[in-house]
Amino acid sequence: MDPEDLSMNPVPEKSGTIMKTRSIPSNFSDPSASGPILFTALCILCPWLVPGAVAQPSPPPYPPTRETNQIDDYHGTKIPDPYHWLEDDNSAETKAWVEAQNKGTFGYLEQIPERQAIKERLTRLWNFERYGVPFKEGGRYFLTRNDGLQNQSVLYTLDPLGATPRLLLDPNKLSADGTAALSGMAVSDDGNLIAYGVATAGSDWQEWKVRDVFRAEDLSDQIKWVKFSGASWTKDGKGFFYSRYDEPKPGQQLKGVNYFQKLYFHRLGAPQSEDPLIYERPDHKDWGFGGQVTDDGNYLIISVSQGTDTRNRVFYRDLQVPDSKVVELLNDFDAEYGFIDNDGPRFWFHTDLKAPRGRIITIDIGKPERSNWREVIPQAEETLRSANVLNDQFVVSYLKDAHSQVKVFSRDGRFIREVDLPGIGSAAGFGGKRADTETFYTFTSFTTPGTVYRYDLKSGKSSVFRKPKVDFDPAQFETRQVFYHSKDGTRIPMFITQKKGVALDGKTPTLLYGYGGFNISITPSFSVPTLVWLQMGAAYAVANLRGGGEYGEGWHQAGMKLKKQNVFDDFIGAAEWLIANKYTSTPKLAISGRSNGGLLVGACLAQRPDLFGAALPAVGVMDMLHFHRFTIGWAWTSDYGSPDDPEEFKAIYAYSPLHNLNPGREYPATLIMTADHDDRVVPAHSFKFAARLQQCQAGDRPDLIRIETRAGHGAGKPTAKQIEESSDELAFLVRELKLKIEP
Repeated sequence: MDPEDLSMNPVPEKSGTIMKTRSIPSNFSDPSASGPILFTALCILCPWLVPGAVAQPSPPPYPPTRETNQIDDYHGTKIPDPYHWLEDDNSAETKAWVEAQNKGTFGYLEQIPERQAIKERLTRLWNFERYGVPFKEGGRYFLTRNDGLQNQSVLYTLDPLGATPRLLLDPNKLSADGTAALSGMAVSDDGNLIAYGVATAGSDWQEWKVRDVFRAEDLSDQIKWVKFSGASWTKDGKGFFYSRYDEPKPGQQLKGVNYFQKLYFHRLGAPQSEDPLIYERPDHKDWGFGGQVTDDGNYLIISVSQGTDTRNRVFYRDLQVPDSKVVELLNDFDAEYGFIDNDGPRFWFHTDLKAPRGRIITIDIGKPERSNWREVIPQAEETLRSANVLNDQFVVSYLKDAHSQVKVFSRDGRFIREVDLPGIGSAAGFGGKRADTETFYTFTSFTTPGTVYRYDLKSGKSSVFRKPKVDFDPAQFETRQVFYHSKDGTRIPMFITQKKGVALDGKTPTLLYGYGGFNISITPSFSVPTLVWLQMGAAYAVANLRGGGEYGEGWHQAGMKLKKQNVFDDFIGAAEWLIANKYTSTPKLAISGRSNGGLLVGACLAQRPDLFGAALPAVGVMDMLHFHRFTIGWAWTSDYGSPDDPEEFKAIYAYSPLHNLNPGREYPATLIMTADHDDRVVPAHSFKFAARLQQCQAGDRPDLIRIETRAGHGAGKPTAKQIEESSDELAFLVRELKLKIEP
């Protein structure tokens, strides 16, 4: 599900995606990643933060939620759905319910004395210059920059690399409230034109336009109803390939089911209505298509996906031959195939076919039979996540126990060197073309802001290109990686970050984050909110659960469909380990997750309410019996299974957060987060879960829902909204975990 993510999530960006459209760095934590938190001396700044001086707000009276007698039949099992009416987010009754819930929630949060000081601290620390990873097209460079508190990062171009950046596109001018975000871009081969996508108010829907790089002005081209697609230019720069859906019916834009994606070609200057259809499959409504032109311009590679299943098909079209037919090269959905590059008719792929941790193979399309396939780089102990061909060499990114490792190989697969990274963390980038002798990457960790490096492929040396300056001392903190055993004995890794010298006495407030799904790997990352949390003397833990991609496809499959309970057992095991080893205790332990991670938090909250002091489920999939009925939710059945299947229904129903809350139980303090424009995981999931939790709660802990307006699943969220949301989450944790702020 996030993301920012597209990140990362149901319909996440998968490793090995063939789209070379540049993703836009954002200052919002990917929903499929956690963010870190920075707070030096709130007690000095605000004397009322001294322990014992805080007036405790009382939980608000919840607005009544009407219940109906609706009962659904699933394979003979009768299941009530009393809050079904909340699925209609356009009804006056639902809007009134949302308004009443927000009024109670914000009224409660506003009573927390620390909230304003936290917001001020977040704002100060967020105000630092940060850059995206540069890339080069047509001899000029492109990169994004945020001066600190800009709602959206701004796109610049520069030539040469040391020149003063020239403004190319400022998304902050596209909307008054900063909710229009640059969601993707593709530069023509000569560097003169850029196709760019804009998403508004957090929706997955994108509108694409074309801008002249020299004049920094838009042309007349306008492409609508694009979702889950990039753009790829032809070599001559006369147009680009993209994928779209049919225009939804009125009122269905944010919740209508998305089927029948189609691949088109847009010719520069022509109206979209004249765009020729390149490929569709009316016999397979659940197939999606991504088109990429090879760097030599000779082929169109078509990646065919089926929902969020990592297994894909690969077709191609010879662009050297007019009106050539689409050739079905890999047509079995038997493995993941990520196109890397080509040398004429020889195509390089990374795949998990007979190699669950990944390997690189070559296929000659003139002799496509499997007996002729050749292995170039075999499977390693580490997990292969992506590869590129630069300086006529393979640059391959791996994961080793959930942190980055990058290696360089010759074209025949001979190991050349390992890229020296600054430490244990996450490295991303390494893009470019086959003849390039330089590339760029960013490195980050829980206490290292994203630093951009230039890598010289001839010398093998890295040099700092841009390094952010944040007002904190990373030497005050330490990150350790531990391993614990889950319920069935599986060894699970977990990162723990906290101030140095903290006593293991069970009294440290701790935030535990997890995701566990869709082959998405959770690796170390930096964020201001987590830094603030750490500076308050708290600890931050990230568990690398099954269902993710940290150890390859076997790790992923161990946490999907009928084995999904393994993911919850892994997360519960992490909490139990932290308590048993006196890092924290139940009253001091909070859990957090977004999207599929929101499902994780909801399920664990329902299964083990005695284990946690607070919970922060955000944009979560909470109604596991209805998830496939909205927007792109049907695609997630590849990971979750389908409630329409009798056997899978039993497994899903057994953990569905909404259906496993029981009246009369004491649940931890919970702040549910969602947004009105979330068309990935529609807000009805959170609405229904909040209503049920408020009904079932037998204790005196608050169960609140915060519903953001003009925001979506997470990607492109303006800085101002991120600061507000983080302020509320941290204030809630300070209140509910009774956090004593360190002087």
